[in-house]
Amino acid sequence: MKNKTILITGGAGYIGSHANKMLYEKGYDTVVFDNLVYGHKKFVQWGEFVLGDLADYDLLDMVFKHYSIDAVMHFAAYAYVGESVTNPEKYYYNNVVNTLNLLKAMRMHDVNQFIFSSSCATYGIPQKIPIPEDHPQMPINPYGQCKLIVENVLRDYADAYNLKYVSLRYFNAAGADPDGKIGEAHDPETHLIPLILDAASDQNKHISIFGTDYNTPDGTCIRDYIHVNDLAQAHILALNYLESGADSDVFNLGNGNGISVKEMIETARQVTCKTIQTIESPRRPGDPDSLVGSASKAKKILGWRPQYTALKNIIETAWHWKLKQLS
Repeated sequence: MKNKTILITGGAGYIGSHANKMLYEKGYDTVVFDNLVYGHKKFVQWGEFVLGDLADYDLLDMVFKHYSIDAVMHFAAYAYVGESVTNPEKYYYNNVVNTLNLLKAMRMHDVNQFIFSSSCATYGIPQKIPIPEDHPQMPINPYGQCKLIVENVLRDYADAYNLKYVSLRYFNAAGADPDGKIGEAHDPETHLIPLILDAASDQNKHISIFGTDYNTPDGTCIRDYIHVNDLAQAHILALNYLESGADSDVFNLGNGNGISVKEMIETARQVTCKTIQTIESPRRPGDPDSLVGSASKAKKILGWRPQYTALKNIIETAWHWKLKQLS
């Protein structure tokens, strides 16, 4: 009996590469499809690799013809919120139109299991904390709007074409592969932990704290950080869920614990034993005081059990990866 084959779009990127590694370790065959605009070829250490863009329908068609695809995990997306505001066209074409291309190829080849990387950005400004899945979805930027549009498309496709899907709404992905084989490497880097660790590894650098007057205990933004391996595990559980014949559904993925920027910096100081210089800067527009998600539904229905619940352990994996890159 052949192994099931999973197509991973964006599988050379941060979260996709960790999912690819975990799928391989669990006995799946994988095909990574990535244009390497933001992904890294060196992160594709497992399975097959196809260099391509989702805008190229003919290439997608060829991939589905050549490989016997059983399910798709869709990570490929532009993900810079600020850029989505200044260049929304880029985001709507890449994140929405290209997803329609992918769904068309799936339909033409009778592949009907789809796991979508969605985002807490679909909720917009939270009306209550922690945020449940039935919280109103009112995105405040084109990036979040794109994710919401695709969620709505999936619902319609499920009704019309018998698509089975799971949308996973991430909060803040963090950390790195504990083996040190892959990690977080964005260009430009905008995520808090790697920026803090940049400052830890270079005394000439600092970390900017954007806003110290938020309505939080220490005045800095609070966010929900979830280890990238825990995210990868949730994708495999979502795949198992669909394989069991269950109905399409949506799940939040987060720790349920809010961490402030100052708490993050202080924990990084403990892990790295470095000073880490900071500069207080003005707030960025559109940053809510607090974004923390409820993941009780994923735990109950998918059986998801995050392994990296302590912030210190998340940062340790990221620091291990950082030191390996510097050596």
